[in-house]
Amino acid sequence: MRESVASKRARAAVIVERLKQAYPNSKCSLDFRTPFQLLVATMLSAQCTDERVNMVTPVLFSRFPDAKAMAAAPVEVIAEIIRSTGFFNSKSKNISNMAKTVMAEYGGEIPLNMDKLVKFPGVGRKTANVLLGTGFGVPGIVVDTHVTRITNLLELTREKDAVKIERDLEKVLEQDEWILFTHLIIDHGRAVCKARRPRCGECVLNDLCPSARGI
Repeated sequence: MRESVASKRARAAVIVERLKQAYPNSKCSLDFRTPFQLLVATMLSAQCTDERVNMVTPVLFSRFPDAKAMAAAPVEVIAEIIRSTGFFNSKSKNISNMAKTVMAEYGGEIPLNMDKLVKFPGVGRKTANVLLGTGFGVPGIVVDTHVTRITNLLELTREKDAVKIERDLEKVLEQDEWILFTHLIIDHGRAVCKARRPRCGECVLNDLCPSARGI
């Protein structure tokens, strides 16, 4: 029997509150000082851990802290600094071209607009939502691999496409929880609901999760 939207909204509200209690300090784990640095760090985090990105960005940002400096930086220098994050050739080119676009079209300031952000090289909807939410407090739900996997396990969505998942979650979550929800789910995915070995017996959501073992 398909769960009603009203029932799913009520269950989602309890899920959020329990995760808040479990992870009271949940926040973006990338280190940054400015929206531009957050955008670069998020671009680097593709196919890479946040921990690794945070090891690389202090060096990168000490040399190229803003869009003006990054736009003028040789691509090969950027690539060498970020090498350990993987896919460094494409990432360095995207970061360089993004910085040049920010300088040429927006006077060095990151635009607060999804349609404009996703036109930047190497910036998709997920990256744009991270920037808008964490950098500027603009409500949005970041759909990464943790969110895709865990929200499907919780049956808050049955979709696999990121945009469709985002739309489904917008229907069942309060808008003022959208930004935090992603951080909570990521923390939960790292700590308990691990892809290869979920610890359902220890999970604070096991009675709310249709996929929990033994339920």
